[in-house]
Amino acid sequence: MADLRVKAVPKLGARLKRPFFARSVHHVAPDLIGATLLVDGVGGVIVEVEAYHHSDPAAHSYGGLTPRNAVMFGPPGVAYVYRSYGIHWCLNVVCEEQGSASAVLIRALAPTHGLAAMQWRRGVEDERALCSGPGKLAQALGVTIAHNGLKLDAPPFALHARLEQPDIVAGPRIGISKAAELPWRYGLRGSKFVSKPFAG
Repeated sequence: MADLRVKAVPKLGARLKRPFFARSVHHVAPDLIGATLLVDGVGGVIVEVEAYHHSDPAAHSYGGLTPRNAVMFGPPGVAYVYRSYGIHWCLNVVCEEQGSASAVLIRALAPTHGLAAMQWRRGVEDERALCSGPGKLAQALGVTIAHNGLKLDAPPFALHARLEQPDIVAGPRIGISKAAELPWRYGLRGSKFVSKPFAG
């Protein structure tokens, strides 16, 4: 007999508004762990992020304003979307005051909403493979350059505050050649949905 049980949808916290993002990128990044990110109702709990400060050689804004990174120099609380290696879209949230050009890369989610849509977009069924990396995450949530510059506190986006304090671990960022030693990657300790396990 088929299993007709339906997974309970987790409760959501209050919507995160612009003041949440108008803070140091180093405060926003860990505070996003455990929050829920939805795009048109599809998404899940954020389990991994990376912080990029404008003084950081690995940040896209480090070399100054360009057409590609212009959104980073705008107001906080908007999405910065770029294509990585000419293949994958990546979703970031712009932080700090306007002109600071700092952002947090959303690296991984634990899927909780719209699982079927994510599986269809990714062409895989394994929940652990749906959003375990920034490119996978963007594909699963349907994020493209069309989302670049959109407000994170208005449709199609919805970011909900976490309801409890998670156990957060930090470590070096992944896939960069500059300032790779900085411990600006944050994750939910023990999560099977992160893109790469944390040491220790």
